Amino acid sequence: MASKNSALLVRGLCRCLKRSETPSVNKIGGDPQPSFEVSRWTKMCGTHARAAPIATFPVRSASSLIMREQQSRGVSSSAKQAVAVQTSAAVIDYDDYSFDYDCLRRAANGGLSHKALLVDAAGTLLIPSQPAAKVYREIGLKYGVTSSEKEILARYRWAYAQPWSQSRLRYVDDGRPFWQYIVEQATGCSDRRYFEELYLYYTTAEAWHVGDREAGKVFTALRKAGVKLAVVSNFDTRLRPLMKDLNCDHWFDTLAVSAEVEAEKPNPTIFLHACEALGVKPEDAVHVGDDRRNDIWGARDAGCDAWLWGSDVYSFREVAERIGVDVDEDPKS
Repeated sequence: MASKNSALLVRGLCRCLKRSETPSVNKIGGDPQPSFEVSRWTKMCGTHARAAPIATFPVRSASSLIMREQQSRGVSSSAKQAVAVQTSAAVIDYDDYSFDYDCLRRAANGGLSHKALLVDAAGTLLIPSQPAAKVYREIGLKYGVTSSEKEILARYRWAYAQPWSQSRLRYVDDGRPFWQYIVEQATGCSDRRYFEELYLYYTTAEAWHVGDREAGKVFTALRKAGVKLAVVSNFDTRLRPLMKDLNCDHWFDTLAVSAEVEAEKPNPTIFLHACEALGVKPEDAVHVGDDRRNDIWGARDAGCDAWLWGSDVYSFREVAERIGVDVDEDPKS
């Protein structure tokens, strides 16, 4: 079993090796040694952002780093030795190669960089069908709203950035008090009928759509590969019925909604709640979201890895590839 695990590890490492355009040499004791370049470098626990500078370390350090990753996973000493020997042998067959951190994790963990994927809802998975300021103005015209979209947007952003004084959470239960405050501040209209029409509009599938057309295909492939999935979102109790209406709730094993968990991102509690529900350790999960403070900093404070949507990753297919899942591969083959 040990030799099988080590062989799998080495095969995974070899698959992620790629020829470097400009070979880098790191001298150890005066002798030139081929070295690996690690881009998107993060700590094993996922608490650092991927760095712009490329960290370079020698081949012999590569196998050491892999074995350190294995120490907490019960790999025997004989398997570790086999990894070191076979890794060195694999490197001898090539001139100079580079691999990134995701690839290192995949090689060290049987092909998958993470056991669980956490996904933000609004702005990542779900996208508003129309700009909020446009909707606020169009619905508000019959209630006497005269502000321009530009004015509404500016006041909306100002109001949203203010501390919410009524409770420690913005989204309590259905979130009505908070959203009524936002609507009044953004438009100057306190007509209850106007607010209710706006509120109900954002409960419907008409107001939202799944931004990535391949999302369903990707999430299906991830689950078949053994990756557990969760939504982690600052949202009120409308999220569950909304996702059901959009026919995307079945993609996920669990939903961690701030109004239900009583903790809002970037509070680590909501991420830890999702990991516990999935039965994984935080260090084995990666969170994807579009907000640097709420999604990236929050997830890393919880001990998860984190990728910024629109910067680190641009599609769920890319997310799957970084985890180590081929979306187009037949899982039965």
